Amino acid sequence: MFALRSKSSHAGAVPMLPRWLRRPARVLRRVFAGQVDVPPFAATIASGSLFFLAGTYGALQGGHLDDGIGAVTARAGLAIEDVEVVGNRETSEIDVLQRIGLDGWTSMVGFDVRAARERIAELPWVEAATVRKVYPATIEVQIVEREPFALWQRANRLFVIEEDGDVIAPFSGGRHTSLPLVIGAGAAEAGPEFVADVSRVRGLAGRVRAYVRVADRRWNLILDNGVTIKLPENDVEAAMAEASRLDADYALFARDITAIDLRLPDRLTIALTPEAAETRKARFEERLARQEEEARI
Repeated sequence: MFALRSKSSHAGAVPMLPRWLRRPARVLRRVFAGQVDVPPFAATIASGSLFFLAGTYGALQGGHLDDGIGAVTARAGLAIEDVEVVGNRETSEIDVLQRIGLDGWTSMVGFDVRAARERIAELPWVEAATVRKVYPATIEVQIVEREPFALWQRANRLFVIEEDGDVIAPFSGGRHTSLPLVIGAGAAEAGPEFVADVSRVRGLAGRVRAYVRVADRRWNLILDNGVTIKLPENDVEAAMAEASRLDADYALFARDITAIDLRLPDRLTIALTPEAAETRKARFEERLARQEEEARI
């Protein structure tokens, strides 16, 4: 804004300042004229103010102002004293506390709820997390965990997977031992639908111990007594229905066999246990010998 000048035309005319500068100008004029006594320690106060302003500016530029405010408010009685975690079954509270990152003097005022929520959401079992402040000194964490569907074996490693095939975490025992076991490359993705199909087949539901994916093209079923049912690549439902019928009519699954091969649509192949094979061989040799003896007579 430009300074205004008086309309007086005589020499030495005094320029007129804007209204908001007139009072400070009069005070300065009186100070310089010795008409105002400067209070003691004025220079110290001014220097302190200058340093305070400079420090505040530096904190703002360096991003440390929030830390300073947090430290002050924490020591003023607003430090976080308690963390409540609800909804967790597989996720340990220790892991949650580590992700929150408290140090004993973390302030409620400076605590970043959004950042804590994002860190907690990175834990393997966490589907979603909600973090909120409950004044005066509590952080509440609500967790929604992922639902396990099956165990997936790949090479020599076991993982817990969701129904869509996504891996949740490595298998560590516990109650997850009762989950269906799918084995092999591609089993995690194709397993959920196939497990559901098997569960609808009478005689197979509840008896399958493992679902083995072969060359990512077809399945083998391993029953609870160790019998393997080899299914074809196509017409899987028909093959399973046939296996169920044979068991219902002839108690096939309970016989001394190790495998039932249904891969060929026009042929059924059964593999006997070693003991059953030896017994069958001995009976065959005995019958052959009897026939030879009868022929000599």
